[in-house]
Amino acid sequence: MSDLPEKQVKRLYTLIQEAETNLAAAKELLISITGEDGHVITKRSSSLEEAKGKVVEGVFDGQKMTGPDGKEYPVPANYASKSKLVEGDILKLTITDDGSFVYKQIGPTERKLIIGTLGQHDGAYYVEANGREYRILLASVTYFRINIGDQVTIIIPADNTEAVWAAVEAAL
Repeated sequence: MSDLPEKQVKRLYTLIQEAETNLAAAKELLISITGEDGHVITKRSSSLEEAKGKVVEGVFDGQKMTGPDGKEYPVPANYASKSKLVEGDILKLTITDDGSFVYKQIGPTERKLIIGTLGQHDGAYYVEANGREYRILLASVTYFRINIGDQVTIIIPADNTEAVWAAVEAAL
């Protein structure tokens, strides 16, 4: 492994994280179809909403959505990046009958913009702004084609002074 360049190792780490997220989504879907005991659920429902799928509302934490029961649901990094989701946003997840996860932002939290500099350590990307570091998604780094040391505008929750994550608004 020492022959692999650092960039490849970091990419492998990211791919593993994405695979783990996809496995968690698949497991959640399987449980929603079969139940905890592994038997197929064959409920009939007259409710239009249930016929379209299971609906869960929750709070985005920068990477995933946490439902009211404490369950965590993976949010695709590309969706979070392109939608510029920030910690505290309220999302609605519909798990359709065919197993698709469909997210929709239904309650954006109040936001503010700040400017910072992209950095990287411990295999993660950060933007240093106002004396703090905010994590950003790899999908944002690739989508906006930003490099270490670039100036970026990030979006953070206006009322959350403890926010860990930020969304990228634009590369400067």
